[in-house]
Amino acid sequence: MNASLKRWYVIAWLFGLVFYFLDYVVRSAPAVMIPEFVNHFSTTELKLVSLIGTYYYTYSTCSLIAGIALDKFGGKKSLFAGALILGIGCLLFLASAYSGGVAGRLLQGAGCAFAFPGCVYLASKGFSSKSLATAVGFTQCIGMLGGTAGQFVVGPWVEEGMNINTFWLWSGVITVITAFCLFFVTPGEKQAEAESGDAVKKVGYLEPYKIVFTNPQSWLCGLISGLLFAPTTIFTMTWGVAFFQKDKGFVFHDAAITSAMVAFGWVFGCPLLGFLTDKIGRRKPVLVGGAVLMILSFLQLVYLPELYPAKISMFIFGLGSGAAMIPYSIIKEANPDYVKGSATGAINFITFGVTTLVSPLFSGWFGKSLDISSGEIHFQHSILFWIGGIVFAVLISLLLKETGSKAQTQALNT
Repeated sequence: MNASLKRWYVIAWLFGLVFYFLDYVVRSAPAVMIPEFVNHFSTTELKLVSLIGTYYYTYSTCSLIAGIALDKFGGKKSLFAGALILGIGCLLFLASAYSGGVAGRLLQGAGCAFAFPGCVYLASKGFSSKSLATAVGFTQCIGMLGGTAGQFVVGPWVEEGMNINTFWLWSGVITVITAFCLFFVTPGEKQAEAESGDAVKKVGYLEPYKIVFTNPQSWLCGLISGLLFAPTTIFTMTWGVAFFQKDKGFVFHDAAITSAMVAFGWVFGCPLLGFLTDKIGRRKPVLVGGAVLMILSFLQLVYLPELYPAKISMFIFGLGSGAAMIPYSIIKEANPDYVKGSATGAINFITFGVTTLVSPLFSGWFGKSLDISSGEIHFQHSILFWIGGIVFAVLISLLLKETGSKAQTQALNT
């Protein structure tokens, strides 16, 4: 592929980062609006949290559609469609009917499913393989900046009296504008093929997923990533503020900032761990190291809370949880190049399929009892639930094959 075309893919990737930033803003912001949403939709807190969780139903399933779309139609049409759907989903939150909220959240999940796979797709076209993990890490860094903003910035706005309708109106408008920017900037597949002179291997709609899902390494990558993602997506981005308020006795402002520190940790952890795994040419040591750091930070939060503030604990946890992105590089290296879009869609499907399954379990065991059994013991048990999942992810990672550059070089030399 010539330098000019690569440059356009990098420019498109930058607009994709805006889309992914908005994805995480929309994903995390409802956590700091729960009382306002309860009034807006005339519902209960538990039903409202259930509404917020519907995001992951469409996010996980539409990840598969996003992967097929990227491999068959390219980034131009796929990213435009995803961003447009997200924008419409944001605007539906302006409706006061509970059914409108559910429809909006489902569309938000469906649209956001295109953001990360699309960014990885564009990055794989614009960057060399030696810097791909770093680019993927930086992509997730931008996403988590959005997650931080969704709580760290939006939380104080809501506290100061901002109308939530204003937030969702502007979120929808900006996302729709981003959709059209992506459409006009991203190279079309025919243009890319003509200018690069590369023939794209033609496969059927389901053939890429047959290749990806019959590879056991794909499933291992998805399970590991899902188990490492779940504490951030379910605990910190959905329940975190409520748990810190009711179990730990934090005021709303401190609870929102403490919860948002996980996303802030990701901002540094994703590119740092991505760079580190590219630098040493190995994926597994960094993956396991990040997971161990997550476990240690949660253990400190539960058993040595006076050692340093909870904000620092959650930041360190976020730093380590950047390791959840490493399986996204591994799955691409463990599958053929011509299914790169489907590989990313598949890992998103498995990752957030894990989230979809775990979310009702956590809500049923710990969320429902939050008002009845609030306190340190309740908080400890909820954290131990997540530690168990992370330990399981570490054990599964032992079954992964190393796919880093050093392993690839050794394989070629043998």
